[in-house]
Amino acid sequence: MSEPASELVSELAAEFAVRAEKLDAVDELRGKRDVFVLDDVTYLDGNSLGALPSVVPGRVEDVVRRQWGELRIRSWEESGWWTAPERIGDRIAPLVGAAPGQVVVGDSTSVNVFKALVGAVRMAGDADRSGRDEILVDATTFPTDGYIAESAARMTGCTLRPVAPAEVPGVLGDRTAAVLLNHVDYRTGRLHDLPALTATVHEAGAYVVWDLCHSAGALPVGLDEHGVDLAVGCTYKYLNGGPGSPAYLYVRRELQDRFDSPLPGWNSHAEPFGMRGDYQPASGAPRGRVGTPDILSMLALEAALEVWDGVPVEAVRAKSLALTDFFLECVTAYVPEGRVECLTPVAHEERGSQIALRCHDAGDVMKRLIERGVVGDFRAPDVLRFGFTPLYVGFADVERAARVLARTLG
Repeated sequence: MSEPASELVSELAAEFAVRAEKLDAVDELRGKRDVFVLDDVTYLDGNSLGALPSVVPGRVEDVVRRQWGELRIRSWEESGWWTAPERIGDRIAPLVGAAPGQVVVGDSTSVNVFKALVGAVRMAGDADRSGRDEILVDATTFPTDGYIAESAARMTGCTLRPVAPAEVPGVLGDRTAAVLLNHVDYRTGRLHDLPALTATVHEAGAYVVWDLCHSAGALPVGLDEHGVDLAVGCTYKYLNGGPGSPAYLYVRRELQDRFDSPLPGWNSHAEPFGMRGDYQPASGAPRGRVGTPDILSMLALEAALEVWDGVPVEAVRAKSLALTDFFLECVTAYVPEGRVECLTPVAHEERGSQIALRCHDAGDVMKRLIERGVVGDFRAPDVLRFGFTPLYVGFADVERAARVLARTLG
């Protein structure tokens, strides 16, 4: 960057810094930043791993020292371990627009995708839906979802058809059993139209499974409102549950009695302690359980979810859009024209809570950004991803990230 250009950026930076300070001053969520463990690093990777809520370490210590160390086996009842999957599911439910009793926590996202997708195909195989032997999967999906879909297709005797979400309405047919879609594209941050696509899948007589990993905790989802059949999601991104924290499974109440999990376990048995040789599924959300819950990480997640007390998802969405708008404005002002290409849609109705920028040397650029205290991530071959978690990211963070990016690219 030439010296005059550098001087211009400095002048613009001063103006943007003042704007950021004013925006942060009126931010209704600004107090939430104080309940996270943060430092001077500008952390824009919450779409991969959320920051640590400050209440979690003490809670985990209690779980380990008192509940496990002192109460031991008694904690399954006295500390509520046994009911944790449904209890914590009900804490997540409002964040995805679901009434209580439809979300169960446990297992990984991959395992829950498998349960949901095979369960959807089995429901589609009811007598009144015979001949449905095709699964549609988001062609741009996170690789694991694609692997699971391919395995589910082999297991159920279905044909797997990868299609872009926008192409789904044109390829649905009377053979379609289930459709697996991502609410937000993990690479680009594109937000897909959940209400319209769900309605279209239903009109074709099929079931839809939504992956909410990059939307839950960042924007309203509306599972009940839009009649979603099944949904899955992780909890370590915008829900800040910690590395490897358990995922969740949503099964719409009207479908729960028909949901036939491909992974029946003693935890989902109607009489889990009856130790019967034949399997009889439990009713309601527990039908989505499999084996013994991972209590340590599950109760860490429960503590982490306390940061959502009193936080409307609508306020989170409003700030997310404001943050990403401001970032794009700063990048446009600071970065030389043509140096990066924005892959994330500009339209609010098509944008999640991340910005993806393409540049030919993205891997090296991200390494240098991290060295300079701005943490995002890199997706091969040429994508810089920046995640904006409204509970702890402020407008000053956004301005600094864009300014450091411009210096790094210069």
